[in-house]
Amino acid sequence: MFKHILLATDGSAASAHAAQMAVGLARTHGASLTAVYVADPYPYMGVGEVNPVGFQAYMAAAQEHAALAHAQVEALCTESGTPVTLQVRLVEDVAAASGIVQTALAEGADLVVMGSHGRSGIARLMLGSVATKVVAESTVPVLVCR
Repeated sequence: MFKHILLATDGSAASAHAAQMAVGLARTHGASLTAVYVADPYPYMGVGEVNPVGFQAYMAAAQEHAALAHAQVEALCTESGTPVTLQVRLVEDVAAASGIVQTALAEGADLVVMGSHGRSGIARLMLGSVATKVVAESTVPVLVCR
């Protein structure tokens, strides 16, 4: 049923659970898997123009964090069972929800799998919900794992 699954990962426990689900689905359906990590835009544009070291440190940290998140997914893809074909993507300078939706369309994914922290109330209002935004914006089916 699924041929290409997009996994949104940020290295959190919620995305690790989603990664297990995505890899399992990819194995079951013989699908390929793309793991995307979205690095939010640099939050201090005025400071970055004056001090480019801050921007460089921010991007280096984002790339390192993405590499760790992708390594976790790669380990799941190669462990016991049929290996899963994995591609990794790092999307920069775009909001997380938009980056996930845009990558799903660009990669031709037929399913997006992502985790949710399950926040509610004030925490959800203050922090927002990437999963909610992806579900609202995506034309591709989205599986949200809790």
